Amino acid sequence: MALKSLKIKENIYWVGAIDWEERDFHNFEIVRGATYNAYLIIDDKITLVDTVKHKFFHEMVERIREIIDPSQIDYIVSNHVETDHSGSLADIKRIAKDAVVVCTSRGKSGLCKHFDCKDWEFKVVKTGDELKIGKRTLTFIETPMLHWPDNMVTYVKGDKLLLSNDAFGQHIASVERYDEELGVEEAIKWAKIYYANILMPFGELVKKKLKEIEGVQIGMIAPSHGVIWKNPGRIIEAYKKWADFEAEDKLVVVYDTMYNSTARIARAIAEGASKGVKVRLFHVRRDAWSEIMTEILDAKAIAIGAPTMHNTVFPPVAGFLAYMRSLKPKNKIGVAFGSYGWGGGAVKEINRIFEELKFDVMEPLQIKYRPTEDELRKAFELGVEIAEKIKS
Repeated sequence: MALKSLKIKENIYWVGAIDWEERDFHNFEIVRGATYNAYLIIDDKITLVDTVKHKFFHEMVERIREIIDPSQIDYIVSNHVETDHSGSLADIKRIAKDAVVVCTSRGKSGLCKHFDCKDWEFKVVKTGDELKIGKRTLTFIETPMLHWPDNMVTYVKGDKLLLSNDAFGQHIASVERYDEELGVEEAIKWAKIYYANILMPFGELVKKKLKEIEGVQIGMIAPSHGVIWKNPGRIIEAYKKWADFEAEDKLVVVYDTMYNSTARIARAIAEGASKGVKVRLFHVRRDAWSEIMTEILDAKAIAIGAPTMHNTVFPPVAGFLAYMRSLKPKNKIGVAFGSYGWGGGAVKEINRIFEELKFDVMEPLQIKYRPTEDELRKAFELGVEIAEKIKS
């Protein structure tokens, strides 16, 4: 096997798996695959923190075997029930028959719905609980709804190591295991995509948990997905910005079109705004929604356009609106636009979503049939107006 276990601290090893082929995670398009990180701690009590997606069980076990006999594992810490983390738990339990499973109360309930756990021994923990495994002590911090109710993180005290579960993760398959190897800016880019499409709705909880760990000395963050942060300060600062929806002078224009009318309006708005602010233009059937949401995360304004079909939004845009609505972006200017034939409806529905999200909603632009030069000039002027509002 080309990729072996990796020592990340003295007697602490990465024993996870790299999924080069995965392209979809909860309808979040992951264009560079994924990693499932599991960590093995060698001490008086041998501890495995999380497992891997089930199809990679044998890879994980082989990496563990490089270090110890997996039957010697004393504790299996389950930070999160979701099966990209716990998928191999039942299999490793068949080998490490006496291993105690450490998780939150909700974690235990979830695991016992996924697996036949009637013969398992559990240690249920909550925030502040500690587990001495020899020279090391593990401390647990519950992180409910980041991004499931059962979530927690594990802190290895003496090593200043935070095993952070889904927080600070990225979906990227790479042979590089550290942010420095991948490139810190590159790692931040993938972390931003991950945050925007998984953790964006939970900004207030993120802020609360960041506050909670302020006094904790963190020298390294090892998440369940992606690279390990040797520069934890950089990603913590990025999370603070993203959780606060700190925005730049940027407009994101999102649209779909049937006969190119809405596309022409979109381009005119984008061109008008580009004279004053940064602009990103996306087509909902040609561009990844994950990329669109990543740009929306730190944009001050969003313009969404659609033709009207059956008195409502053109279905591809309706799908995107549902996706965006579930991620709950905040503190945005919202502008609806579109074209229609014998009856409107799309703009009204887009505005309804904007109002539900408590956006600062501007006057929409509706154009019947194909836009004339005068109407395209109005779209251009709307873009200029959006840029001025962004800068004000």
